[in-house]
Amino acid sequence: MLPAKPAAIITGTSNWEDAFSNLKGVFGKIEGALKAAGIAPAGKPITVFAQTDDKGFRYEAMIPIAQAPEGKTELTPEVKLGKTPEGKALRFVHKDAYDEIDGTYETITAYLDAKDITAKDAFIEEYVSDMTEPSDTNLEINIYVQPKE
Repeated sequence: MLPAKPAAIITGTSNWEDAFSNLKGVFGKIEGALKAAGIAPAGKPITVFAQTDDKGFRYEAMIPIAQAPEGKTELTPEVKLGKTPEGKALRFVHKDAYDEIDGTYETITAYLDAKDITAKDAFIEEYVSDMTEPSDTNLEINIYVQPKE
């Protein structure tokens, strides 16, 4: 079960080729807004892939926080306040370069097909280790898939 947590969020789009650098940059913007507001992160960065196609994706990049400031809906015009995804989820772990994540998603899709599990459209990535380079083979990412009820 994924518990909903307060989070600082930026929504955007990216093509697949620039995914890693775009997401890394967006997390830097969120961290800067949190620091300026005196708010400490309370969890690892998360990306919700809300819509994908062959060219790119629409995302919500978020960093969990302990508590949203009272009465605020945003930290900056770009950084909104909201909640992380919640509910039942299957967790898969990717331990390799971000450049190799397609293979993990192929394995996940095969598993879901074999178990006859229909997933919600959004996939969730939680970056357990720091995002340094897309070729970093020490990268660890939890990938959450939420089954449709």
